[in-house]
Amino acid sequence: MIEAGRRLGSYEILSPLGAGGMGEVYRARDPRLERDVAIKVLPPELATDVDRRARFEREAKAASSLNHPNIVTVHETGQSDGLHYLVMELVDGSSLRDLLAGGALPLKKALPIAAQVADGLAKAHEAGLVHRDLKPENLMVTRDGYAKVLDFGLAKAAAPALSGSQTATIEKKTASGTVLGTVGYMSPEQAAGRPVDYRSDLFSFGCVLYEMLSGRRAFSGDTAVDTLAAILHNEPEPLPAELPDPVRWIVERCLAKEPHERYAATRDLARDLKHLSQLPSSSRPTQLSGLAPSPSLRRRRLTALLAAGAVALLGAGAFWAGRRSGEHAPPRLRRLSYRRGTIWSGRFAPDGSTVVYAAAWDGNPPEVFSTSIAGSLEARALGFGSADVGAVSSSGELAVLLGRRHMQGREVTGTLARVSLNGGAPREVLLDVREAEYLPDGNELLVVTENDARVRLRLLSGAVLYETDGWISHLRLSPDGRRVAFLEHPVRRDDRGRVRVLDVASKKTLFTGPEWPTTWGLAWGPGGREVWAAAGPALHAFTISGKHRLLMTLPEYISLLDVSPDGRALLSHDLSNHLILGQLTGDRAERSYSWLNQSFPVDLSADGRSLLFNEFAVTDNYGVYYRKAPDQPAVLLGEGNAMALSPDGSSALSILYTDPPKLQLLPTGAGAPRTLPAGPIAAYHIARFFPDGKRVFFAASERGRGVRGFVQELAGGDPKPITPEGLVPQFGQVVSPDNRRVAGSLTGKGTFLFPVEGGEPAPQAGVEPGEVVLQFADGGRSVLVAHLDQTRLAITRVDLATGARSPFRELAPSDPAGNLGIAGAVFAAKSDAYVYGLLRVLSNLFVVEGLR
Repeated sequence: MIEAGRRLGSYEILSPLGAGGMGEVYRARDPRLERDVAIKVLPPELATDVDRRARFEREAKAASSLNHPNIVTVHETGQSDGLHYLVMELVDGSSLRDLLAGGALPLKKALPIAAQVADGLAKAHEAGLVHRDLKPENLMVTRDGYAKVLDFGLAKAAAPALSGSQTATIEKKTASGTVLGTVGYMSPEQAAGRPVDYRSDLFSFGCVLYEMLSGRRAFSGDTAVDTLAAILHNEPEPLPAELPDPVRWIVERCLAKEPHERYAATRDLARDLKHLSQLPSSSRPTQLSGLAPSPSLRRRRLTALLAAGAVALLGAGAFWAGRRSGEHAPPRLRRLSYRRGTIWSGRFAPDGSTVVYAAAWDGNPPEVFSTSIAGSLEARALGFGSADVGAVSSSGELAVLLGRRHMQGREVTGTLARVSLNGGAPREVLLDVREAEYLPDGNELLVVTENDARVRLRLLSGAVLYETDGWISHLRLSPDGRRVAFLEHPVRRDDRGRVRVLDVASKKTLFTGPEWPTTWGLAWGPGGREVWAAAGPALHAFTISGKHRLLMTLPEYISLLDVSPDGRALLSHDLSNHLILGQLTGDRAERSYSWLNQSFPVDLSADGRSLLFNEFAVTDNYGVYYRKAPDQPAVLLGEGNAMALSPDGSSALSILYTDPPKLQLLPTGAGAPRTLPAGPIAAYHIARFFPDGKRVFFAASERGRGVRGFVQELAGGDPKPITPEGLVPQFGQVVSPDNRRVAGSLTGKGTFLFPVEGGEPAPQAGVEPGEVVLQFADGGRSVLVAHLDQTRLAITRVDLATGARSPFRELAPSDPAGNLGIAGAVFAAKSDAYVYGLLRVLSNLFVVEGLR
């Protein structure tokens, strides 16, 4: 114990505040800034313990790197008279442990605290830190109700999720015999000494939230060993029945035994809790009658989670917004699919009880199935081969898209064909079609086509209704055939979008909805009075006059596939992950370099040790991450869509989707971001550095024009176009090593080498239609090409002088189920290192009745 009045450095000790396993905490006075602070002191007898001192120093470094209102600020560290100390923000309030002394907290108090804690954790996780000792003692609540996370004494740079090659990141015992972390709040993997990542904190958070809501610990035993056994094998007692189902579901998900069954991103958890905390108490549902109660916590496989968990989340969330318990009968859900794979599309047949859908099961190509919601749900393959559902006419004819390609999980184009729902051979009608919809007469079709990199909505007979530089999905005609609604996405390969409704006869826009960061699914509501659209975790309804209401809000993202005339909704619940697989320099085998939930590889340093990648789950504008070496954690450089790593590794090139958009340079070390002048550019698509590091190449659109390639000097000046319109934005390092040529494709015309300093583009022999140039190889004498979005990526070397083709490498993940294809691959210029991106989506199909 340090007596009052003693000085540690320039700080005067005032009084003790508490003590823990990592030291004693005192109130002290900072005379320089005339403020009180908290000082944590590592006792002398522990300062000689190398492990204790290292953990103490790690806390200082970890916490000082974070700047967030829900994380206690660390001011500085010091040493005085043999004492090591840490100076922190003094929180005027109580610990959560003190608040729980009186039992469970009221829901209206517990939810805001939990939402703030989750927000602080999300910040730490996005910075690559795992707390590893989250408990009520380490959470402070100010007198004004602000929550603060403190004590990063066990914090550790996060290991990539699911990395089998990592060694255990915790020890079961320290020299003093104490289990690292606090026993009652450990995750199962932490308790077992297995590798931990941010999902371990989610389990600890679930334990804390459970205690806040119930007034008792989730796991306890007579001894520490008994408690650890309970964490590993038992489930906590059910939460109070009066708690809303969505709250109970969030706790259940956090406390899942398997890490992959918890939230895929802490930011999603924070958003769910924030949304719940902001709802009026009367809008929060209690147990919904007519639905099965929330399943008890249990160890379950991923398929079981998608089966029971999706039903629970859809049912629990159906009344979250715009409803009162008892006002209407609760919605009724029925699951229609039971295989492991991905749902692509689905429509109701004219009889109202048959559902036709396309799915890629067990790693196979998408195939069309039909099932009856009034029968046994046994699905029947219709035998069209690789096909997707476009539309169903009133007479029972199907418009299908044969051989439809899927880019990063988004449908691109296929061959439009017509076939009877009763069977037969499809009759091919039109190439390169994205979407199709029957007019009421069942003969004419509305289609979405792509030509010269422009996406057009038109009649099959030719008349164009609308066109865009972005892309269009979920084309739907109103029941009277007078209006057409669709989702318009301004940026290629991006889910952000808005609802647009046109008058078919006049082609005039009748309604434009707000832009959402994620939207997937649209259909006309019963009678054509509203447009229903899925945006993020919510289902919205709009009238043409702009009146808006929420149909339901869910803890998970969904896709709206169709709505029947009587108001039944066809939904798919998708669990998706973007994965990074590969070998960096020094690796002995292929491993995962995924970080959070939506990781996508962008570039490698020439020596194959540094990796630049995107994390799409961080913010609505994405996150640019940089891993300097294989064994180092990733660092968040800033917001944006990463494009390339500079040749010297000092900066990353990224696109920020603002209005207007920005092309920016983010330093990988110290320094400030820099925005390049945009000139007339309205939308950026891809960007790359020149090998000389002095220029960048990018594909972009000017207002009213198609996509072209531009060169821009980093020293300044406006961009200069070097290609004609119709350039296809492609993944890959497309600038030659001598800085003189750019490889790219023109829509419908093949692959070319475009001279940077002017001149006619040269057609490149040997590149097959649909192949993408990944990068130059062999010192610029050849290029590597591949058909992307295949479950097995066969990469071919093409000699630029002769066009001769030779195999280069084949990449394939070991598990094919739910794999939608390899979206890109990068090979280091001066080593054997490589990485590739893989999209995995596991879906289940549901029909929902009773939405009003």
